[in-house]
Amino acid sequence: MITRSKLVEQLRDYQIRSQHKRDIIGALSWGLLLCFLVISSYVTLYFRYFKLSAIIICLGILLPVCLQICRHRKMAKKRERRLLLPLSM
Repeated sequence: MITRSKLVEQLRDYQIRSQHKRDIIGALSWGLLLCFLVISSYVTLYFRYFKLSAIIICLGILLPVCLQICRHRKMAKKRERRLLLPLSM
């Protein structure tokens, strides 16, 4: 017999797996973007476009910082939402 606790457990497992897949896809896409920024900055330095290279390097530094800030905000929202749930759930 399927009980409510088993259903809740299965739902949590499914949510954790789907969240993990999204995290992996996001990490790979951001990693590829950062690799592109690094390679393009080397290319612009090679062709002596120093201003463009400086802009690309700044983007490469600021992008992970912004992503980290957004991640902390998202986690704080999740924490708040979790606290607002009624105890019966």
